[in-house]
Amino acid sequence: MDILGFLKDEGIDAQIIAGVEAYRAEHPVTDAELAERVPQPEYLYYGKEVWEKALAALLAGENLLLTGPKATGKNVLAENLSYVFGRPEWNVSFHISTEASFLIGADTYDGDKVIFRPGPIYLTAEHGGFVVLDEINMARNEALAVLHSALDFRQIIDVPGYRKVKVHPAARFIATMNYGYAGTRDLNAALASRFAVLNMPVVGEEDLKKLITNRFPKINTQICDQFMKLFYELEKKAAHADISDRAVDLRGLLDALRLIEKGLTSGAALDMCIINKTFDPFEQNLVRDVVNARIPADLTAAHVFTA
Repeated sequence: MDILGFLKDEGIDAQIIAGVEAYRAEHPVTDAELAERVPQPEYLYYGKEVWEKALAALLAGENLLLTGPKATGKNVLAENLSYVFGRPEWNVSFHISTEASFLIGADTYDGDKVIFRPGPIYLTAEHGGFVVLDEINMARNEALAVLHSALDFRQIIDVPGYRKVKVHPAARFIATMNYGYAGTRDLNAALASRFAVLNMPVVGEEDLKKLITNRFPKINTQICDQFMKLFYELEKKAAHADISDRAVDLRGLLDALRLIEKGLTSGAALDMCIINKTFDPFEQNLVRDVVNARIPADLTAAHVFTA
């Protein structure tokens, strides 16, 4: 995939693209094991303004916090950024029990002696990778405190009993967060100040169409439009609190198309990937009414995709 060509086609500022090219030339990945960690995204993120803000922030040496509601493409963009810059990627999925020792590393026994097993933050700093800190506001603030010295002007990680690790100049930290989810909390102000914050918008119609047709180039145009309208109707109902945001699932919409492509009817595919993600029977019926008003339940691959 010619990712720089994609950015040019999206109309990204030429100076920003030149900066990405210079970064890649200055920080090539020559180690085969690290090269395997450079992601190959299944989906591309579409949205010129978001791309330019994210790329400019990373080129300026900032770390990036992606915020916004569900189905805005935060994780897709994070993976795309690692790919654009050609960097090995580590992922951390935060939860309430995430500890500092997991992030930095801990002692372990190798069968002969006790050794230090580095964690994803340590490896990112050492090798100049990108680390995606997914749902960063799920973790306790005391666990996240170990990131402070890596993310500010000090650019170091101090591993007690071992050594200080200087953060590689190519390394970047990309965090994602949703507000209001169960188990989330306000992000510590000291940590938040160490990120440039990008509020992710709901994907626009033109960009959503690009996303769907890029993944499913043979999709029937009228059917594509109906799936798009279904997504926005569900998003609108969730915004008005008529339904929860469980059914506002862009990944689920694309998964439904994939299941139709593999042989399921549209009704069965949308049941599995959209409707059944709302576990309350009353809400399921509300979502099913919206789905059925847009997408007939008996569509097959022959109806949805051209030969």
